[in-house]
Amino acid sequence: MNIRVCVGGATGWTGESIVSAVLDSDEFELVGAVARQAVGESVGALRGEADGSAVRVTATVRAALEAPADVYIDYTHPTAVYENVMVAIEAGVAAVVGTSGLTAQDYAEIDEAAREHGVGVIAAGNFSITAALLKHFSGIAARHVPHWEIIDMASAAKPDAPSGTAQELAEFLGTVAANEFARPVEETLGSRKARGATIGGAQVHSLRLPSYVISVESIFGLPGERLTIRHDAGSSAEPYVGGTLLAARLAPERVGLTQGLDRLLFDPAPTGA
Repeated sequence: MNIRVCVGGATGWTGESIVSAVLDSDEFELVGAVARQAVGESVGALRGEADGSAVRVTATVRAALEAPADVYIDYTHPTAVYENVMVAIEAGVAAVVGTSGLTAQDYAEIDEAAREHGVGVIAAGNFSITAALLKHFSGIAARHVPHWEIIDMASAAKPDAPSGTAQELAEFLGTVAANEFARPVEETLGSRKARGATIGGAQVHSLRLPSYVISVESIFGLPGERLTIRHDAGSSAEPYVGGTLLAARLAPERVGLTQGLDRLLFDPAPTGA
């Protein structure tokens, strides 16, 4: 049987590409679409297809999940994602979360709710393969180089800082090893804020400028040498589609929260994170 999918943010930059990939797949079936725009319109009509999908866009996840679904995929907005995912969990539907803006506390509550309802949630700050490799390789570096900082670059209009990619990376590295500072951040002369935000024991610096989509650098330093690992995203949502559909394929087999696409690539056992 096909995996029944509901997409939140179905008319958005990434969500639209996810919808197209689901409709073009023999493995998935689109059963719901959520968006703030085009409510009541059929997905087929929005795609300019006279004989396209008859699924109609709804304003809320709760309304969309009135049709039976196996997985809810969220690419909505940082202010809406928590509630959307909780609605899916309470409905007994697995969730894939590609929207950024969730805090560590949010993830803890999502994990608790998912375990209580016996469903799986897979969340990633970035579902692209190269972003997952950035996280994986940075984890290896952190075991050998105890000094690092992270630079997070995104478009001028991005509402959240740091990006989900950078936050997930910083929190992960903090679980791998202890970051060491030659001078404690608290002893900074001048403006303490110039040293960035402390996340997972590392300093994270967010740039918001035109021409960026998403770029993240982890920079490791030792006396006389330095290592930089960088992920850059282009102007299309294509890099996120494959990882998102991989998560949609695996989420119904899991219980609790799994955080990070790298967990699916390098630690594929169906257990919570």
